[in-house]
Amino acid sequence: MPVMRTTATEPDLVAFRDGVDDLLFDLAAHGGSGLAPGDSAKTEAVLIERLIEPQFTPVLAGTPRGLAGCLEHLLDEVRGYTPSARSSASDLCAQVRIYLLAQVEAMWWGHLRPYETTAEVCAAAELIDLEVLRRAGRLPFHYRRQARSLAGRAVRAVERRVAPERTPRTAGLRFAAARPEVIALMGQVAAELADRAPASTPPLWVTSATRSVAHQERLRSLGYAAMDPSAHCVGWAVDVEMAWFGRFGAREELERVLLERQDAGDVNVIDEGQAWHVCVSPAAAPGLRAAFINHFGS
Repeated sequence: MPVMRTTATEPDLVAFRDGVDDLLFDLAAHGGSGLAPGDSAKTEAVLIERLIEPQFTPVLAGTPRGLAGCLEHLLDEVRGYTPSARSSASDLCAQVRIYLLAQVEAMWWGHLRPYETTAEVCAAAELIDLEVLRRAGRLPFHYRRQARSLAGRAVRAVERRVAPERTPRTAGLRFAAARPEVIALMGQVAAELADRAPASTPPLWVTSATRSVAHQERLRSLGYAAMDPSAHCVGWAVDVEMAWFGRFGAREELERVLLERQDAGDVNVIDEGQAWHVCVSPAAAPGLRAAFINHFGS
């Protein structure tokens, strides 16, 4: 069971997340959950009024953009919001929720220089090659690589037709690389899931890990709710498949495992529907690195 980690100087993340829930209720009451003309103006008015409240300001002020910069950027996101079948933000409320919860991670890791390009991800000495661990049979979770060739995409299309539920419906990892702390966390989550879920439950499945800024921008251009900045682009976040585990009666157990980790201060979690976004906290990082070294060696 994770142990609660708090310090007197940290913002109250429970109050922040509770404030986000209350703000979403307020937005929905003002029409922010719909897509009718005028909703964005109503949403903007609520955000301008509410985000200066004390449950929000310590987190937003601690990000690289600062309080005013976050508010301005979020208003731009609201004004530019377009619904997309690819996006986990199905309406303006969802867009605001994802954006605000991502600011916890911007506060934690926003000072780090992101990986701008594929070359920078591949050259990052702090990242571990997941393929090496997988080939050695030592990786505690499952994933698939993104199909790069026409033949690979054709095979995936056939698989979706003949066995649509055999694996999660995900494009796969563009970069099979992650920080050791993230691998250790996923190993612990996988072990807890295996202990608590029905016996037929398959191993934990990671749908996205480290990304370059260029890839993040590509996802945004395709209509995904890809945040800027993103903890994916500094190697501290992964996305975990959730919907597929409902087939095995294990989704609720996986949700509990992740939320318990969040309550303990180990992670920030963002419910994005089919997958949940999970980011390691600075407080949990040293212990997770030690766990990785203990299990895999340095």
